[in-house]
Amino acid sequence: MERYYQPEIECAPREVIKKLQSERLVAQIRRVYDSVPYYRKKMEEKGVAPEDIKGIDDLYKLPFLSKYDLRDAYPYGLLGAPLKDCVRIHSTSGTTGKRVIAFYTQHDIDLWDDCCARAIVAAGGSKDDVCQVAYGYGLFTGGFGLNGGSQKVGCLTVPISSGNTERQIMFLQDLNATILCCTPSYAAYLGEHMKEMGLGPDDIPLKAGIFGAEAWSEEMRQSIQETLGIKAYDIYGLTELSGPGVAFECSDQHGMHINEDHFIAEIIDPDTGEVLPEGATGELVITAVDKEAFPMIRYRTRDICSLTREKCPCGRTHVRMSKPKGRSDDMLIIRGVNVFPSQIETVLLNNGFAPNYLIVVDRVNNTDTFEVQVEMTPDMFTDDIGAIQARQKALEAGLLSMLGIRAKVTLLAPKSITRSEGKAVRVIDKRKI
Repeated sequence: MERYYQPEIECAPREVIKKLQSERLVAQIRRVYDSVPYYRKKMEEKGVAPEDIKGIDDLYKLPFLSKYDLRDAYPYGLLGAPLKDCVRIHSTSGTTGKRVIAFYTQHDIDLWDDCCARAIVAAGGSKDDVCQVAYGYGLFTGGFGLNGGSQKVGCLTVPISSGNTERQIMFLQDLNATILCCTPSYAAYLGEHMKEMGLGPDDIPLKAGIFGAEAWSEEMRQSIQETLGIKAYDIYGLTELSGPGVAFECSDQHGMHINEDHFIAEIIDPDTGEVLPEGATGELVITAVDKEAFPMIRYRTRDICSLTREKCPCGRTHVRMSKPKGRSDDMLIIRGVNVFPSQIETVLLNNGFAPNYLIVVDRVNNTDTFEVQVEMTPDMFTDDIGAIQARQKALEAGLLSMLGIRAKVTLLAPKSITRSEGKAVRVIDKRKI
């Protein structure tokens, strides 16, 4: 039976959610207009005033915010509350330009903890569970977000952070951890390491995993579920919008429910900014309607997905977003074709490979080169050159079918690609260097 952390809002009728969103949006726009000069200037440039926003149907009138705005306004230009009321910051892991710093009041943290608690309960968590949080702590939002949610639920919380894989496995066993929170690539690595230690799913008590912070395919989910013997749940969020917990999967595992009492979601055409109808695939835009310290209005996430309000078997009524298929800014354009790493991962896993790969793009004589370096699993790594060449050709054919362009596949020995304990590095684009 499906369980809820806050059933009165998670299962609220659509009209109740819409009324709440409208009330909070109107109040938020007035507050932000009055207290954030940077955003007031953007509204004035677009010719919109707070009085023009009477509910969520007027959302489209407001200007977008992007990562460029956050860098321009660094560090305090988008602060929506007095600094004396702020109790914490977090920061993105971006590698170009100024880092984005997000501010939090205690109220913001309480709401964030609630959102993560909803995700943990949706994954079957309760006060009887032991929740091992192997996301990074510090400026990264993952560790703190799931840590706060776990404590709200009443789980015994293990703030182990990322890394030290043998200790992770020891704690899983010795503390009888039932829920694991980390990046999907690290979950896959944990499973791989366990196998090397001669351990299988029956040797650990885990029942569920909550994985996010990077794109991962359905095939990778199935692989992790089999390796760890768990049900793997997706969670979504961005530092700019608080962190993980903006949306989360229920037991149905068909899209992530967006916490609509706190966030309004739109899908836009990433090129024109036009709002697209429900069901269309485009860029996700999120408005935080009750964040105090860092109020994001129509923030362009750059994540490509779709939304649906089709009834969910779990009973939750909040809109669902599909698993992002990639990012509009991280998307690779190779020889004029849009390529997402998740598409490549799907082909690899369907052909029996583990999700350990590297995409290398370069430009030689004004032509893009496209190579996918893939680790073989130990059972593939043989002296039979013919068998290895056959696997390489099969992968190249699969990638051509999926992407519509040819990629050179280079098969590598097991353990050739450096493992990540945080976000996995999947792409080396030498055209930008």
